[in-house]
Amino acid sequence: MTVSHDQIAALTEVAHALADAARQAILPHFRSVDLVSDNKLNDGFDPVTVADRAAEQAMRDVLAALRPDDAILGEEFGATSGTTGLTWVLDPIDGTRAFISGTPTWGVLIAVGDDAGPVIGVIDQPYIGERFTGTPAGANLQGPHGNSTLKTRGPRPLSEATIFTTFPEVGTAAEAKAFHAVAGQTRLTRYGMDCYAYALLAAGQIDLVIEAQLNAYDIQGPIGVIHGAGGIVTDWAGGPAHHGGRVIAAANADIHKAALAVLENHL
Repeated sequence: MTVSHDQIAALTEVAHALADAARQAILPHFRSVDLVSDNKLNDGFDPVTVADRAAEQAMRDVLAALRPDDAILGEEFGATSGTTGLTWVLDPIDGTRAFISGTPTWGVLIAVGDDAGPVIGVIDQPYIGERFTGTPAGANLQGPHGNSTLKTRGPRPLSEATIFTTFPEVGTAAEAKAFHAVAGQTRLTRYGMDCYAYALLAAGQIDLVIEAQLNAYDIQGPIGVIHGAGGIVTDWAGGPAHHGGRVIAAANADIHKAALAVLENHL
């Protein structure tokens, strides 16, 4: 579906209202000495906290008031159908492992779009006070130092690139091997930054993020932000990535092509 300029402006306002509500729900729990996390997996560790649930419920309450006819897909409370053709995709705390460890690399992920993918994306880091927002009109950062336009880095060889990932924490051994084939050709590799890695890519600080086994709610917010900043997000075959799975986010078409070629040769 086509979303008009006026619709984008209105939806962006709603996205900010969601991020505001999530901040209020989450911050009282961050670095709390009595925070308890539950494990969602019988085999492995996938934590969830009261802050995750409270933040998603707060965002759903805002949508019930402002956009009651839109569909919702959230990590904690699943899917709710709608009638407008638009779906809000919510990850109340992307990086719960970081959250329960006290590190500020987690974030609230918000996207809205249709079956073709997100039109608007938000990565919000409540503790730092940084909000990265992307729309078809561009991307911007609201933070402690004011507002600024986001633009991804220009082309450079893989040998000069910086790459981020959550490997080896997430992904199979074969997927990790493919990632390391790319990382081995770059200048700097950093691990475990969760959604903040995508924010840094949109801000022009790094060149690549490569991950696997993502869900739609893990990547749709970052897709909206990165696209707005001029970057590219696809799956490892160069196709759409908004359903999750294996994802590569790149600052520009040149480095995307170079990294994709290495991945394809190691799968």
